[in-house]
Amino acid sequence: MAISSIRMARTTVKSTYSLDVETVDKLDHLPAQWHVTKSEAVRRAIDLAARDQPAALNTPLRALQELQKRAEARFTKRQIESWAAESRRERVRSSSRHEWRKL
Repeated sequence: MAISSIRMARTTVKSTYSLDVETVDKLDHLPAQWHVTKSEAVRRAIDLAARDQPAALNTPLRALQELQKRAEARFTKRQIESWAAESRRERVRSSSRHEWRKL
């Protein structure tokens, strides 16, 4: 038996999802286009979507953390604190309720 024909067993989980008609229509065409089962088409589509986004930007929190890390590498702590203080002052000045707030 050739090494290339040996396949590792894949653990599977059966799941149920509700999809809109347009998505189901798209999903119905993929298996024929890719010459695979519908399950394999879903796996490939998810894999493609995951590869399109950098891991650090998959969630808004991760995107913010990445942005903060880049800022810390580029600016000094004093520059960041100065920018944050100026931003707070500007928010207070531009607020419609700024009359009763202290700067």
